[in-house]
Amino acid sequence: MAKKAIVMGATSGIGMEVAKLLAAKGWQVGIAGRRIERLQALISQGGITCYQQIDVTSPDAPAQLLELIDKLGGMDLYFHSSGIGWQNNTLDIEKELKTLETNGLGFTRMVDTAFNWFATHHQNNSKACIACITSIAGTKGLGAAPAYSATKRFQNHYLECLSQQARMRHLPIAITDIRPGFVKTDLIAGSSYPLQLKPEDVAKHIVSAIENGEEVKVIDWRYDILVFLWRLIPRWLWTRLKI
Repeated sequence: MAKKAIVMGATSGIGMEVAKLLAAKGWQVGIAGRRIERLQALISQGGITCYQQIDVTSPDAPAQLLELIDKLGGMDLYFHSSGIGWQNNTLDIEKELKTLETNGLGFTRMVDTAFNWFATHHQNNSKACIACITSIAGTKGLGAAPAYSATKRFQNHYLECLSQQARMRHLPIAITDIRPGFVKTDLIAGSSYPLQLKPEDVAKHIVSAIENGEEVKVIDWRYDILVFLWRLIPRWLWTRLKI
């Protein structure tokens, strides 16, 4: 029987590529996101089973996710690729709060819904998985993007907590924290960031990490080195860097 995956944030970028790759590998895939026209366009290409318009910042989002799970007939993988962020050196408060709402409240709302569904439905079945796009930005505080880097650190810790809770409760739920560097998506469109990765290549790394049960995956090896070096920099020096 084919495994079943829900991809949240499938309307563009990494989420779209992961949805298409999972479908190509024989998974039954349900997709979700805010932009219904993009969901419908992806469905029209074939390979995707069903869709649901969901805004993770809406209080109704958990009920809509459960509705999508019912449409799909169950779920073995919940993949979360819904997030926003800006460079915000002027501390535009609206941008900061929108980032917190999506990457903090929205993230927690959806991941907890998936976790609780798995806790109820997968106790005696094959292992379930929650995989989420976070970022290497969670490694250190980035002065140019305060809310973005702070919410990514929050996500890193939250997923670690869920992994620990799954073990404490003896639940068959694997947690995979995906930490890409700069990816050529709408999030950084028009920027000149170095070492930009292609979404299609990132999707291959992600699906491989999920299939291999990796708990934390930094994409790719160049960012692995960068993160290692970042961690060696003491706080007093880091806060004096223009990052």
